[in-house]
Amino acid sequence: MTSYSPNIQDTSVWSSTLQTALADANIPTLLMVLVHLTGSKEWLASRYQCTKVRGIDDHDTGGLEPEVQQEVRNAAHTALLAWKQGLVPKLQHSSAQLVQDMLSISIGEAFPSGYSDMAAAGLGLDEEFALDQADQFHVPKGFQVVVIGAGVAGICSAIRLKKSGIPFVVIEKNNEVGGTWHENRYPGCGVDTPNHIYSFSFAKHDWSRYFALQEEIQNYFEQVATDFGIREHIRFNTKVQAARYDESQSRWRVDIESTDGIQETLQADMLLSAVGLLNMPRMPHIRGLDNFKGRCFHTARWPEDLDLTGKRVAVIGNGASAMQVVPAIVDQVEHLTIFQRSKQWAAPFAKFKKQVPDSVRFLLREVPYYQEWYRQRLSWIFNDRIHYSLQKDPEWPHPERAINKYNDRQRIHFTDYIKEQLGTRQELLDDVLPDYPPFGKRMLMDNGWFRTVARDDVTLVTGGISHVSEHGIVTDRGVEHEVDIIVIATGFDALNMLGSFDLRGRGGLSIREAWAAQGAQAFHGVTMPDFPNFFAFAGPNTALGHGGSVVAMLEAQVRYVMGLMKKALKECEGRFELEVKREVHDDYNQRIQDAHERMIWTHKGMSNWYRNPQGRVVATTPFRNDDYWTWLRATDLAHYHLKPASTPQSRTNGTEKVPA
Repeated sequence: MTSYSPNIQDTSVWSSTLQTALADANIPTLLMVLVHLTGSKEWLASRYQCTKVRGIDDHDTGGLEPEVQQEVRNAAHTALLAWKQGLVPKLQHSSAQLVQDMLSISIGEAFPSGYSDMAAAGLGLDEEFALDQADQFHVPKGFQVVVIGAGVAGICSAIRLKKSGIPFVVIEKNNEVGGTWHENRYPGCGVDTPNHIYSFSFAKHDWSRYFALQEEIQNYFEQVATDFGIREHIRFNTKVQAARYDESQSRWRVDIESTDGIQETLQADMLLSAVGLLNMPRMPHIRGLDNFKGRCFHTARWPEDLDLTGKRVAVIGNGASAMQVVPAIVDQVEHLTIFQRSKQWAAPFAKFKKQVPDSVRFLLREVPYYQEWYRQRLSWIFNDRIHYSLQKDPEWPHPERAINKYNDRQRIHFTDYIKEQLGTRQELLDDVLPDYPPFGKRMLMDNGWFRTVARDDVTLVTGGISHVSEHGIVTDRGVEHEVDIIVIATGFDALNMLGSFDLRGRGGLSIREAWAAQGAQAFHGVTMPDFPNFFAFAGPNTALGHGGSVVAMLEAQVRYVMGLMKKALKECEGRFELEVKREVHDDYNQRIQDAHERMIWTHKGMSNWYRNPQGRVVATTPFRNDDYWTWLRATDLAHYHLKPASTPQSRTNGTEKVPA
C-alpha cells in the first residue's frame, strides 16, 4: 500500500480547507478511507450500505440519508486530523476478502470475488505489482532489453525495467514521449475514459478535469517520464526499421535509423513492442484527393498554423476523432460539411469538459488513500458492468434492432437521447440513428455531436464520395460541395498490427506470413509461436470494446512480461529463450473466436474495424477484464518452451532445462 506522510503545511489551515472540501466528498469513497485509517469495520455496517451505482455517475451521496452522510464526514475529519498529527493508518495490510467486503459497501452491490485480487493490486496490496524489484531479478552481464515506442506501454515498460535493474533502451520515432497523445493534437482531442483511471496506478496526478483533453494528458506522460528518470534511456527521433531473431545467439537484431540518416543494429535479449494500435493513420482511397487545391490532412497530422476562421470545412468520417473535432471547430468556421458513411451510437457525456472542483482536487491530492479508493470505484463503474448485455440471445425475437432484452433497453435509452439532442430537427433522425444494435461498433461519447449536426451552418451528407475535385468533394450522386479545407477523420490502420517495421522470427518467418491465413492473433494478446523473447503490448484481441481502462490493461501486460522475465532468469540462471507453445496459443485463440461468436461484434450484418477481411474479430477482447487480469497475474511458465540461451537449438517441453 502506498505510504503517506503528512506534509508540514499549517494544520489549522489544512483542517479548515478539509472541512470545506468534505462537503463535496464522494461518501462511498470516504467510507473506504475511514476503514483504512481507523481499521474499524463499524463503517461496513448496514447503516452505511450505499445504494447501487446507476450508469456512469460518481453517485457522490451513495444514496445515504443526509444525517448519515454528515456522520461520515465528521468521522473522516477527526480521523484525518489524527493522521495529520502523525497517527499511522491502521490498515497497513489487507486481505482480498476485506477489499471485497469494503467495495461491496461502496458500490451498493456484491463486489465480484474475481475483482477482489485486481482491486487489491490496484491498492498496492500485491507485491508482484510493486515497482522496486531489483533484488528479485538475477540479471546476467550483457543482458539488454529493447523497447519499441515511448507511448503509454513504452513508458510503463521503461519504468518497470529501470526499477528492476535491467539494462534497456527505448526507441522512439518522435521527439517526445506520449505516442498517440503526442501525435494527435486536433481540437477537442481527449479521453473518453475518466483520467483518474486513464493514468498509472503508481503515478497519481492532480487532474483539472474528469475527462482530460490532449494537452493535459500529454503533459502528464511527459512528467511521469521525467519523474521516473527514464528519458536518458530513450533514443528519440529514431525508428525501428526491422527486427529479426538470430537463432544461433537467441537474440534479436534490431535495425534502427535516426532522422538524420544514421543507421545502427542493436542486439536485444528481449524485444518489447509498444507501438500500440493507433499509430498509423488510415487514409481513404478517394480519387482526386491529391488534386485538391486547399489544405487536406488527417486529424493525427493537424497543422499547428491552421486558421479555420471563416472557412468552409469538410470532415470525412464520423468516428471517435470526428465526434470530438466537429463540435470543437464549428463555431470558428463559416460552414461545416460532414461526410458520413455509416451511423454511430454515442452515449450521454455529462462530465464532458467538466472541471474537477478545487475542493475535490484537494481531497484527491491531500487525503491519504482517497484517490486510490476512488480509482477502484471508477474501475468498477467503467469495467465489465455491461459485458452480460453484449451476449447474443438466440431466442430474442428482434435481432434486427438488438441482440437481447438488455441491449434493446439500451437502444431505447440512446434513441430517446438522440431525439432530445436533435431538438426541432427531428427530420435528421433517419440520417443519424443507427440501424444496428448499440455497442455493435465502438460506443462513442457525445461531445455535442448531435446538437452540432442539427445546426443551420452544418450539412450532413450521407452516402458515398465519388471523387475530390480541385475545389471540393463530389458525392456518388453527382453533387459537389465546395470547401476550403478537408479534414480526414477516418481513424487508424488498427488491423495492420506490428505493421510499422519488418518483424521476422524463426527461419526468417515474417509476422505478415505468420498472420496471413487468419489474421493477427497472439497468446494473451502479447506473444506468438516462432517469435521467441518477443512480446507486443496492446496486441491482438486486447482492445476494450465493453469498458475498462487501457492504461490498467497495459500495466497488467507489462507486469506479466516482467514476471515471466523474472522467472525465466531464475530458472535458467542467466540468458534464456522463451516461446509460447503452439498448442497453448492456438487453444487460447480458438476460445477467443468461440466467445466472440456469442457476442455482439459478430452479429449478423455487423461491420466494424474490429474484424479482419476473414471475418475474425482480431481487435477487441471478448473476455471480462477481471478474467484477463487473473490469467496474466498467474504468470504461468508452463505455457512456454523455456531453455537457457546457450543450449542446442532443439526446444524442450515446459520449463525443462537442457544441459549445455
